Amino acid sequence: MPQYGSAVQVLPSKLTLLSIRNADGSETLGVKNGPDIIDVRQAAQLLALDAPLTLDRLLQDGRAADLERLVAAVHASERAQTVIRTESEITHGRLFRNPGKIICVGLNYRRHAQEVGMAIPQLPILFSKFSNALAPHNATVALPPRELSHKVDYEVELVVVIGRAARDVSEADALDYVAGYCTGNDLSARDLQLERGSQWLLGKTLDGFAPIGPYFVSADQIENPNNLQLKTTVNGEVRQSSNTNDFIFNCQQVIAYISKHWTLEPGDIIFTGTPQGVIQGLPQDRQAWLKAGDKVVCEVENLGQLAVTLA
Repeated sequence: MPQYGSAVQVLPSKLTLLSIRNADGSETLGVKNGPDIIDVRQAAQLLALDAPLTLDRLLQDGRAADLERLVAAVHASERAQTVIRTESEITHGRLFRNPGKIICVGLNYRRHAQEVGMAIPQLPILFSKFSNALAPHNATVALPPRELSHKVDYEVELVVVIGRAARDVSEADALDYVAGYCTGNDLSARDLQLERGSQWLLGKTLDGFAPIGPYFVSADQIENPNNLQLKTTVNGEVRQSSNTNDFIFNCQQVIAYISKHWTLEPGDIIFTGTPQGVIQGLPQDRQAWLKAGDKVVCEVENLGQLAVTLA
């Protein structure tokens, strides 16, 4: 059970969410139900109900129950059917805009450590990204100028989303603090990261280098986050194909370890590492780094396909 904070925060249940980029530039929640998307902003206005309009607000303010009430009201109202759209009608926005923390785990798959010739870590390797790196599904991500970096790589990752404040939690209880999961792509400038003084922050947090999406899937819908297939394709060619059962440190271990050092708060997100198959792991004569026009699609089982195009 939660060991930090004065109240038990209600976690989202049976919800698959996305972000809608509106014509006015705002990014607001959509609730996915099969092919249908409930436009939360329109529904709240039509039904005169107060509901969180972003995933940040839903999690940080603990308003899952308010959103669930809105969804039930839409289903019960004939006139509210006008706020239901199809996914082909929308442009995806960023799932997260202002998470308190973006925490990443490096070198967290056994076969990935082997392919890059590094020892298996004894403890999780942690680094961070900033919010400027966040990007949506179907984003166009600008490559840095060549003189800054020209060795850009992909990394499919399971993203864990925290739903309750957690400090010094046990591995046995760690998943009780998870609100949900997403597909992420930890884009990485390897020359900045590894060839210029081990600058992991510089290599990992350039603008747009943390795409997440297309969906947030509530944790109750994922039976075991430590047994999910992952895949990356570049221009249709499979580059990564693995399973989270190759984790060195599983989700429970990662959450418990982080929470011993600082408090995890609702809305914080954790990139849990990438499996083998990255460009960095290839022999140098086969390292064809990402270039303008490349389409990278990352997929985690039951969480959807996250696509970005490099420019």
